[in-house]
Amino acid sequence: MRHGGAPLRAGVVSLLVGVVVLLLKLAAALITGSLILLSDAIESVVNVVAAGVAAAALHYAARPADHNHPWGHAKIEYFSAGTEGTLVAAAALTIAWQAVDRFGRVPRLPELGLGLTVSVVATAVNLALSFYLFRAGRRFRSPALEADALHVRSDVWTSVAAYGGFVLAWVTKRWELDALVALIVAGHILVTGLRAMRTSFSGLMDEGLTGTALDEISALVGREGPPVVEHHDLRTRRAGPDLFVEFHLVVEGATPVAAAHVICDRLETAIRERHPGALVTIHVEPEGEARSGAHRGFTAP
Repeated sequence: MRHGGAPLRAGVVSLLVGVVVLLLKLAAALITGSLILLSDAIESVVNVVAAGVAAAALHYAARPADHNHPWGHAKIEYFSAGTEGTLVAAAALTIAWQAVDRFGRVPRLPELGLGLTVSVVATAVNLALSFYLFRAGRRFRSPALEADALHVRSDVWTSVAAYGGFVLAWVTKRWELDALVALIVAGHILVTGLRAMRTSFSGLMDEGLTGTALDEISALVGREGPPVVEHHDLRTRRAGPDLFVEFHLVVEGATPVAAAHVICDRLETAIRERHPGALVTIHVEPEGEARSGAHRGFTAP
């Protein structure tokens, strides 16, 4: 179920705030010459690009269903999540390369205070953005927004780790720690990128409900008494915020079409109460034909 332009507005907010955070972090990296702060800024570059990709995907996903896309355009969000994951993984490799190339280089100490202050302000802004995107992603069931929130939250923890490593290197005067912490940060960012790619692959492969959620739907249908005999072939899949549910419902052979349709309407309503906006398709079969393996009947929208 789409929610108008609300997800898109959240994506645009993420893009604009990401640009501000990037500028602040680049300023901090240039002021101090710190490799850790530079790695933090590089991840923010990826976040801005990812936010732009997410906003474009949300704009496309908001289009209504048409002749060529009868199920809507929601799956574009999974392409967005996959693209973001790939960009984040590339950023991790870039940071790792920078860490090796600049191992042990001493930053410009006189400007540390100003640079760290600028970077901390940027991290605080990112933290607020991550909470906003997380709530929006859950509310609108948007893979693109959830992936964006994951990246921004990762950026926050990356910054916190960077400050810790930077202070440790500063206190001990062992500036090779600057590069070592950057390598650890790169590993964390790589894991985040792979996680976003996993979300993308799950959606593109039509991953559906599992475990308790699927059992609840099956139990709900199973509570129907006569003329319902049984149900089978229960399947679900997700496409962005949309959930598709379909199954075969076997009824007594003499059941009137109108009566079977009333049962289907009741089941659809019950399923949507647990999963708002679910698109439910029920294939009705008379008992005798279901047992013989035939799959004829009518489909209730």
